[in-house]
Amino acid sequence: MALHGWLENAASFIRLAPLLDGYRVIAIDLAGHGYSDHRSAGASYSVCDYVGDLVDIANALSLERFSILGHSMGAVVGVLTAGAFPDRIDQLMLIDSLWPILTAADHAPEQLAKAIKHRIRLRSREKTVFPDKSDAIAARLKGFGTISESARVLVERGLKSCDGGWIWRTDARLTLPSPLRMTDAQAKGFTDRLTMPTLLIVAESGLLAGTLQFEKKALEHLVIETLPGGHHLHLEEQAACVGRILMEFLSDDQE
Repeated sequence: MALHGWLENAASFIRLAPLLDGYRVIAIDLAGHGYSDHRSAGASYSVCDYVGDLVDIANALSLERFSILGHSMGAVVGVLTAGAFPDRIDQLMLIDSLWPILTAADHAPEQLAKAIKHRIRLRSREKTVFPDKSDAIAARLKGFGTISESARVLVERGLKSCDGGWIWRTDARLTLPSPLRMTDAQAKGFTDRLTMPTLLIVAESGLLAGTLQFEKKALEHLVIETLPGGHHLHLEEQAACVGRILMEFLSDDQE
């Protein structure tokens, strides 16, 4: 099961999937992203809800056990799924992410108020319409290190035509702050249950660079590899290296 990042889609794995020779890769458009439906009116996009979605998908495909490959938010969903259902996950592979944003317990009231205020403001906001597809692609690709064809395909999958141009397929509610965030202790509760072989690939210029906030002891059971590149290194010049590391990790686990 390949899980993409926030505001992205299944095309995130367009370069990696062909490199995972001998493995079936099921890349998913998470709810509210890509070609998947938006959640119903009044619903929200808690990262925990994606855990339930993933279990539902596995059950629908009759997959009692499966492995997870996650990038960014997809990696977070992978950790939560593997921590909640360790008996169903064979291997866990994470690219440049580990946890959602964590908040101290005493900051929870302010976080909830912030989320509700943003939700109210969103009701009166219209989606941006880009007159030309190239304008939308250029705006989104600012977050990438280089503009590769694979990154362009990822962005194009997130667009749809409308009167006057192009808008994002993604549900605008995805941009809202989380009403509640995990604490450090809650997050460690999930890593403590990662009994399956787990790989974390860190990008030198990515989200995790120099920011792993956990004691080394808490991560001893993870295999950690660091590669040069930015947060989307699996779509850019390091894609082949990411693929090689993944294949070595999977092969080692089979021995």
